[in-house]
Amino acid sequence: MPTPTPLEKLHARFDPEAARDMHEIFQFHFTDLGDYHLCVDDGALAVEDGEHDDPSVSLSLSSDTLRRLMRGEISGMNALMSGQLKATGNVMLATRLSALFPGD
Repeated sequence: MPTPTPLEKLHARFDPEAARDMHEIFQFHFTDLGDYHLCVDDGALAVEDGEHDDPSVSLSLSSDTLRRLMRGEISGMNALMSGQLKATGNVMLATRLSALFPGD
């Protein structure tokens, strides 16, 4: 049985209250999974394949790095500084991911 990707678990972890009044696109460029984007629209979440035409923030990383970020095993700042994560656009939005998808 294949290991689920971090994106497949996002709906279960999503906190609609943290996304209230938020209208943003998070673009992910995974080194091992390809491109996906998250559409956060006023408490709703959609996960889509491919690239979005106008993302709010673009993040380039491996699925393992995302998994570690979501688990709180590495901070976004450490991932950026160590080159495990590259971000363009509204980089401060990336700091909201842990609030949007809180840990267990």
